[in-house]
Amino acid sequence: MMRKINVGIVGFGTIGSGVIKILQDNGDIIRKRLGATVEVVKIADLDITADRGIKVDPKLLTTDVQEVINHPEVNVVVELIGGYEPARSLILQSIKAGKNVVTANKALLAKHGDEIFSEIGDQHVSIGFEAAVCGAIPIIRSIRESFVANRINSIEGIVNGTANYILSKMSDESCSFDLALKEAQEKGFAEADPTFDIEGIDSAHKIVILSQLAYGTTVNFDDITIQGISGISIDDIECAREFGYRIKLLAISKCDGDSVDIRVHPAMIPQENPMANVNGVLNAVRVCDDLMEENVLIGHGAGSLPTGSAVVADIIEISRDILSGSQLRASPQSFQNAEIKTIPILDIESIDSEYFLRFSVLDNPGVLSRISGILGNHSIGIFSVIQKGRCDDGRGVPLIMMTHRANEKNIQLALREIDELEVVCEKSNFIRVEK
Repeated sequence: MMRKINVGIVGFGTIGSGVIKILQDNGDIIRKRLGATVEVVKIADLDITADRGIKVDPKLLTTDVQEVINHPEVNVVVELIGGYEPARSLILQSIKAGKNVVTANKALLAKHGDEIFSEIGDQHVSIGFEAAVCGAIPIIRSIRESFVANRINSIEGIVNGTANYILSKMSDESCSFDLALKEAQEKGFAEADPTFDIEGIDSAHKIVILSQLAYGTTVNFDDITIQGISGISIDDIECAREFGYRIKLLAISKCDGDSVDIRVHPAMIPQENPMANVNGVLNAVRVCDDLMEENVLIGHGAGSLPTGSAVVADIIEISRDILSGSQLRASPQSFQNAEIKTIPILDIESIDSEYFLRFSVLDNPGVLSRISGILGNHSIGIFSVIQKGRCDDGRGVPLIMMTHRANEKNIQLALREIDELEVVCEKSNFIRVEK
């Protein structure tokens, strides 16, 4: 008799619909690989009448999430509602009920992962969360299993498809940020409220999860630097091109053993770097370690089927453990609980980088020397300068500089001093360079 794994799903939106479709369309190949069938026995959502484009037995649908959590035959509860609450409570309740859990909720894991993982260990059930970071890219499984013997030194990623689409559109078609965002929303690549995506919050959730897995540390989400792309102008894009760079929203994590440098911000990447050519809604993650130097994983980071495929992969992995009578074969946190420690977060002012600086200044004699003097006083060397246009009507003209490697604190102090000059027309802009 064919063995069966029963699944209950909480959240029947875009990802939930993708999970159902994959299980329906690819059920045969799943059965052949797993040696068992995966069957959805209950689906909970506040709206069970909307057309999702797939056929589901109405008997499976409920508006009461307790029918999923307390279903006696459910082996795996899949949480796909997102957000902090009620997702946190539902997951903890499922774990205490002895259910294995799969989630795509990166915000929840970034904020409350420690609590959830602790409860998982106490109840001896399993959790899968591959879909929480970069959709179909198996980055979590790679860190936990493929790179298990490797000492990871850094992770850099383009981990938000919305921001990457906008920056790619601006770079390739010389359109404004607002126009690129509008098109992303029209095509369904951006939410009506895109704040989490364009302000770097979504990327920050993901890099926190990856950092915890890579280094065996706890991370307070509120301690990391987050800067979005809403301040990037077409002038920045075009100047980056002149200098041989493309601008990407990067999630960065580096560990030297004594501290962890975790931040999200726009960065200039050399055009010849493979990461600079990851465009549209694609994601990419670059992992550097002591054994293989670097690995770059590229793929679809969002969407119904890409994310759904990661969810189904987690269901199947947990199903294999259930069928073999094994639980917690690998620690969900990658490290054993007793080995997890808090590594201090490096203050952003302590980093060194090269910088792109953009000023809007009056077209007066001596402006360049005054700005250069202030930069020099703060130990900031200038690599190259571009001064665009001439203007006699009192409006500012762009003054662009690329610096040699400098300290972030010195850059911040210098820019504050420069912005107080009467010849500077608006707040200066800077972008870090990542090579």
